[in-house]
Amino acid sequence: MKKKLRFNSRVIHGGQSIEKGYGAVIPPIYQTSTYAQTSPGNHKGYEYSRTHNPTRTALENSLASIESGRHGLVFASGLAAMDAILKLLNSGDEIIASNDLYGGSFRLLTKIFNKFKFKSHFLDLRNINELKSKINNRTKLIWVETPTNPMMNIIDIKAIRSIVREKKIILAVDNTFASPYLQNPLLLGADIVMHSATKYIAGHSDVILGAIIVNSDDLAEKLAFIQNASGAVPGPMDCFLTLRGIKTLSVRMERHCYNGKKIAQFLNKHPRIDKVFWPGFRSNPNYNIAKQQMKDFGAMISFIPKEANYKDSIKIIKKLNIFTLAESLGGVESLSGHPASMTHASIPKEIREKSGVLDSLIRLSIGIEDEKDLIDDLKQALNK
Repeated sequence: MKKKLRFNSRVIHGGQSIEKGYGAVIPPIYQTSTYAQTSPGNHKGYEYSRTHNPTRTALENSLASIESGRHGLVFASGLAAMDAILKLLNSGDEIIASNDLYGGSFRLLTKIFNKFKFKSHFLDLRNINELKSKINNRTKLIWVETPTNPMMNIIDIKAIRSIVREKKIILAVDNTFASPYLQNPLLLGADIVMHSATKYIAGHSDVILGAIIVNSDDLAEKLAFIQNASGAVPGPMDCFLTLRGIKTLSVRMERHCYNGKKIAQFLNKHPRIDKVFWPGFRSNPNYNIAKQQMKDFGAMISFIPKEANYKDSIKIIKKLNIFTLAESLGGVESLSGHPASMTHASIPKEIREKSGVLDSLIRLSIGIEDEKDLIDDLKQALNK
């Protein structure tokens, strides 16, 4: 029996095999739309690249390995992956989702799928009793982000699994903020793990790609049908770049987390900062759950300056030099963002503010630069 590799080895070798044509160590970019057949239907497992592509297969096998799953599927974006999951449901089904979640996810649920008579409930999923009260016989999916975007709340995956264990409810976890390095939701009881692999998995801000990992053969078959039938698949170059990113996921995440801790501690002590949202503080109500289900506390941080409003926060962001003001996260470079007007602008203000996304909130994605340079940059930007 082949010994199971540890995570740091799986990012290099997991699910991979030596290329048969010339023995290439790295999976080649199969930049082709179609494949020769010796007779109709007689092929070597590949006939058309919307359905299968060898570079994509290598990536899907790698993702399954690093998420401790059996089946991986990749899509043209994280939202395309979420779209495929929602297509598992039927008209009239109900969804329970985190009330603090990515604006694009909220938009997909409320502006697209509500047209097909899907009903979505947005709850604080840390409140297990509230979750129990909302579940009924039409509930078919619970959609969890943890850590949440952008408030960094931690949702107890095992606790939610215990509630839905005997019910026919799919538990799906958006694991984008943690990455497989920090957290493996399938091992905690999730049915589906989703990633915007654009972020930490690819890691270099040069790819748009989504991923789904499952253990269930039935779910894998249904999702593969949707993947092929809907056609929202990535090209081989994006798959190749994501595979390349995975090779360094462990070493990058170690540095991301180290820097994240240093920045969070700096901000927490700064006289101009009112609140810092990062699960690694012992005072954080999510700390114990984060420690149980995550390997480390991550490198995503949000904060609110004291007595700040929209203009004050924008002024701070504009003064940053090393932190680039940009959408997205999880790349090697540090980014700053203003959730209320950027990633979460599609959420109505009154709903946004209920979950804590105020106009004064700033979100940071901590990169792998020297932490002292990042702290110096924040110091000068916070000086009045």
